[in-house]
Amino acid sequence: MCLAVPGRVLDIGEKDGTRMATVDFGGVQKEVCLEYLPDLQVGEYAIVHVGFALQRLDEESAKQTLELFAQLGMLQEEFGDPWEQAAAAGGDSWPFADDPEPDTDNDPEAGRPAPALAAPQEEGRP
Repeated sequence: MCLAVPGRVLDIGEKDGTRMATVDFGGVQKEVCLEYLPDLQVGEYAIVHVGFALQRLDEESAKQTLELFAQLGMLQEEFGDPWEQAAAAGGDSWPFADDPEPDTDNDPEAGRPAPALAAPQEEGRP
């Protein structure tokens, strides 16, 4: 699901001739295009959808919405790792989340990179 999420502008700059900002969405920071809101300033809030700031929003409304989204788990859904989300949707656990460090004291092979795959050899050739 794609949400329009309120965020607070942390800084503003220009990238390739486009007005851009770093926006904080309750702890997650993303780069956002400000071309639709050219007068938006640092410290203000805006509703952002697919990387574009679409509408200015007052601070109280923004904080209430972010709190509600967090309670419902919607911020993780919107900003979480898409690979992790795809694995969960397929019924698999995400294999890289909070993996413990390999036990190299008891297993000398632990922590070593997997060997590279060799190119298949044609039969009958050395």
